[in-house]
Amino acid sequence: MTKREELMKLRPDNHDMRLKYYELVLKSSSLENLPGFSLPKGYRYVYYREGDKKDWIAIETSAREFVLPMEGEAAWEKYYAGKEKELEERMFFVETLDGEKVATATAFYEPRDLSGAGWLHWVAVKREYQGQGIAKALISHTLQRLKELGYPSIKIPTQTNTWVAARMYLDFGFRPIPENAVNSREGYGILKTLTDHPALEAFDPVPYEEIWDSRMVEIEKKLREQYADLVHFRVLEEDGQERILFCTQTGTGEWKETF
Repeated sequence: MTKREELMKLRPDNHDMRLKYYELVLKSSSLENLPGFSLPKGYRYVYYREGDKKDWIAIETSAREFVLPMEGEAAWEKYYAGKEKELEERMFFVETLDGEKVATATAFYEPRDLSGAGWLHWVAVKREYQGQGIAKALISHTLQRLKELGYPSIKIPTQTNTWVAARMYLDFGFRPIPENAVNSREGYGILKTLTDHPALEAFDPVPYEEIWDSRMVEIEKKLREQYADLVHFRVLEEDGQERILFCTQTGTGEWKETF
């Protein structure tokens, strides 16, 4: 089988490191008619309360944002440390009637963004609870909170690796900000290939075999040769050094071999 044939046989997960990475930033200034969706029966919204950081990390890890808890700790330190009081009116969880927190999103902001826009932050649903309509309801609920907080517009940072989420944001009426549309033009082409979304009419689709990062595909292949129960992996850059973290059905680890 040729390399192209192998790539043509690949099918993307909703959070897939094998896809070429591009940062995508979407925006909406039309907040008057935000779509509204209700949670499925048996779930409710609650705000963040002291001690919920562990639940946030668990949800984001289940959704494949992290492999190791230390990644979640680092992300929390970067975005939310020292702002926990604010989160009591900004960070939502979806929980079951038994009190299990299964999804999260935050109505936040980006201090470096001088436009005054609100930011939809860190939307995630535990893997086993996906496909029930929780994400769509949670997004609409959090967007409404951003509107209540008085933001004139809303931005959403996302990426090609989470293309299913990006498609949902397009469905909500969000569109690429002009600068990002130029800088990540191939990324939007990848998104068009995967979704054929009408909002991406201005972008040319990328040939299917070219949406994949060949090195990431090879890493996944090598990991799966050794770990048949591989679930997912992440490649991190730290101080100029590369770390390959992986998760199997029985645990987590770090790949020490060189690719």
